[in-house]
Amino acid sequence: MAKDHLSGKLRVILHADVAGSTALVQQDEQLAHERIGEAFRRFSDNIEKYTGKVLELRGDALLAEFERASDAVAAALAFQADHAYHISRLKDDLKPTIRVGAAMGEVVIADNTVTGAGVVLAQRVEQLADPGGICITAALHESLPRRMPFDLEDLGDQVLKGFDDPVRVYRVELKPGESIPLPEDSSQHDAPPRTRRLMVAVVAIALVVAGSTAYWFKSRVPQEETASVERMTLPLPDKPSIAVLPFDNLSGDPEQEYFSDGITNDIITDLSKFKGLFVIASNSTFTYKGHPVKVQQVAEDLGVRYVLEGSVQRLGDQIRINAQLIDATSGGHLWAERYERDAEDLFAVQNEIIETIVATLAFRVDEVERERVLSKDTESLVAYDYYLLGQKAQSTFTKETMTEARRLYEKAIELDPNYAHAYAGLSFVHTILHAYGWMEDTDRSLEIALEMAQKAVALKPGDYSSHWILGRAYKKVRDFDRAKAEYERALELNSNDANLLADMVEFLVQTGRAEDAIAQIKLAMRINPLYPDWYVWNLGWAQYFAGDYEEALVSLKRMSNPSNGARRTLAAVLVRLGRVEEARAVITAFREKAPDFTVATMENFAFQNRTYLERWMEDLRTAGLPE
Repeated sequence: MAKDHLSGKLRVILHADVAGSTALVQQDEQLAHERIGEAFRRFSDNIEKYTGKVLELRGDALLAEFERASDAVAAALAFQADHAYHISRLKDDLKPTIRVGAAMGEVVIADNTVTGAGVVLAQRVEQLADPGGICITAALHESLPRRMPFDLEDLGDQVLKGFDDPVRVYRVELKPGESIPLPEDSSQHDAPPRTRRLMVAVVAIALVVAGSTAYWFKSRVPQEETASVERMTLPLPDKPSIAVLPFDNLSGDPEQEYFSDGITNDIITDLSKFKGLFVIASNSTFTYKGHPVKVQQVAEDLGVRYVLEGSVQRLGDQIRINAQLIDATSGGHLWAERYERDAEDLFAVQNEIIETIVATLAFRVDEVERERVLSKDTESLVAYDYYLLGQKAQSTFTKETMTEARRLYEKAIELDPNYAHAYAGLSFVHTILHAYGWMEDTDRSLEIALEMAQKAVALKPGDYSSHWILGRAYKKVRDFDRAKAEYERALELNSNDANLLADMVEFLVQTGRAEDAIAQIKLAMRINPLYPDWYVWNLGWAQYFAGDYEEALVSLKRMSNPSNGARRTLAAVLVRLGRVEEARAVITAFREKAPDFTVATMENFAFQNRTYLERWMEDLRTAGLPE
């Protein structure tokens, strides 16, 4: 991989993209591409007239550089005025509007791709602009001659992802009754055009330096502070450790969040399959979603050395993915790449990202492991889309969302009858529909859960998640020996999935292995440091059956928003601690939400270890649960 190269000079960097491009493409893909392309061709011509240089023109985005702030702003205003007139004459509603952002910075060329802090800043500022509007940073505001006919509205300090300090941003418009400055005629000046432009740029920069360098220069560069190993809340693992932050959705359509989230989850899952890596679970990294965050802080919060971050932009049959890998302990950017591909190449791009991370972190991987991790179980992007939508739906435990998830998984299977993950997803949904009684024929739902899980394993026997789901299904039908074999096979294939480790706690307890369950949930908590409440519930549940009643109470009290079911565990713990009156109050509160639950209902829990179950039933009788 070629090393990065800096331009060595500060430039005015302009970034533009189409607002709401996804909706335009969905309306008429071919026409949308034609009109977007034609708009950017006109913008490119305009940029050249104002002595700018187009660095990249791809799909629905444009990147350019100028030597003077006034040229960049004038070129953007001239284009927006021309473009507004152009789209006003269109007879239909397919009217692409452009947002523009501009910032000061250096240009970095990495593997023939234009990147750098200034490029990122211009892109972030552009996202603050209204459709058809222009936003610039304070650095450019300071560089504009006061004679220019521009109105600049102060939008205040903006917190931008990847930048330590807030960045002051201005909205730019033409003053009423004024004309946009025309490109300067170089013949009116004695100095050659290039020399003249450089002199003006140097003077502009000198003015900024004299006025407010300390403010804007620091804010324009994402300063990656180094993470302190001493400040880490958890010790660094003895193998390469990595957290993958949620990839930003740059599609301009909030409805595409599921797609960028799905890609992030897939990368996390695939990385977790490598035994030589320690990978933080998505539950923890997704707590940072939508919030500006420092890489150094992420590393210290989660106890990792490396952080991967990126973005996804989907435009019809095209996809753009940016990714960069950072060593938080040194602040160094180990690798950065930009992928522009047909959407159908998505799975190949995911594999390239994973392969590069593995190569960069230099841990031992044999070919069998590599092939197992990187093999995909569908080539259909449409089926994958339905699968991701199913994942999104099932994340909310309601009858309506689970029913919708079932429909989406069934559609994915219809599109690709060999899609193992879709079968596994459908099996999981049916176990939930059975457990909550959300289907008329709950026994049939459980049969379907088992059939779908068996199908998933048959299609992809090397996939840990299929074995995991089959283990769940066997447990539900009380086939404990087969459940044990499937869970153990899942762990053999991937012992890094925190949710697998945490979910298996229920099986371990119900088969009489409470001590093993405690050790396993604590490992899950290390992999998923910002774990959800149900992890703590499982820990307290396992501690209760292990006889660690004081520890169980401490654990259960740590839940931030306890579910009603957790009261069953809390009441039993209080009984064992001799606090019977408190236990009765807890059961009274429990029965307000579950009036039909009785001691007899507890026989529905699939316990192989009757001693455990009978102890629990007796404790809840003492707490006041009716027979």
